[in-house]
Amino acid sequence: MTRTRKRSATSWWRVAFLAPAIALYGLFVLWPLIQTAQFSFYEWDGVTAATPVGLANYADAIGDREVRLALLRSFVFVAFYCVLPTIIGLVMAGIMARVRVRGLTFFRAVLFMPQVLSMVVVAVAWRWMYAEQGPINAAVDAAGGTPNAFLGDFTLALPAVGLIGTWVMFGLCMVLFIAGVQKIPAELYEAARLDGAGPIREFFTVTLPALRGEIMVALVFTLTIALRNFDIVWNTTRGGPGTTTTVPSLFIYDGAFVSRQVGDAAAISVLLTVLILGLTAVIIRALRDREA
Repeated sequence: MTRTRKRSATSWWRVAFLAPAIALYGLFVLWPLIQTAQFSFYEWDGVTAATPVGLANYADAIGDREVRLALLRSFVFVAFYCVLPTIIGLVMAGIMARVRVRGLTFFRAVLFMPQVLSMVVVAVAWRWMYAEQGPINAAVDAAGGTPNAFLGDFTLALPAVGLIGTWVMFGLCMVLFIAGVQKIPAELYEAARLDGAGPIREFFTVTLPALRGEIMVALVFTLTIALRNFDIVWNTTRGGPGTTTTVPSLFIYDGAFVSRQVGDAAAISVLLTVLILGLTAVIIRALRDREA
């Protein structure tokens, strides 16, 4: 009885301790989500009375060609924000698994620094670097190439913005993977080398299988950032030139704060959230099934 009472008292203390955090989470996260879902079924300008329209906002969002094209551009960003950083991080982790690097802590801190910086600061810095008189064009000119207004070019603007995401994300992926490599027993590497495994075979037979958990975390995080990308795009190109870098988050911003079509913006927000959750679930399930 005494033990049961102690456990019950401990449980109540835990509930009391977590209650404020749960209340704040519900107030600032869950309640806005519920309201957004509610607004998506109304035509509303944010001021006057809302008019119920059922699923019309969703039909408009799905049927809008510009929204669909913006979603396709988001998947281009997935390649830059998610796939490339993961590949670069894995390659660097594989190299560091075989080669000891002096000052590793310093390099990890430097490469992780973009995660600490504000995305507005990152965007402004890269906008200056991409400028016609910026350092990138200066290097191109010095190498004998033709300087280009990268962020104003209809062909280069999208990959130019995407490379900013690669620079921001690959440090995070590398830190995750290096931490994972350090947990791999050294005996596995020794056994692989005794069997005559070279660097590539060692990577695919030892390093890669052991990093599935870290890869799952990296893919989920970077995929989410890629699909809801707003800060970098808005502060570098604002969706231009034309609509070549316009992504769904810009439609959400425009509908909520500029054109005052709150219902349409809410519908796009819900659709984007469902898409992110669905893709995240696919990644988690695929990697967990492989682990099993």
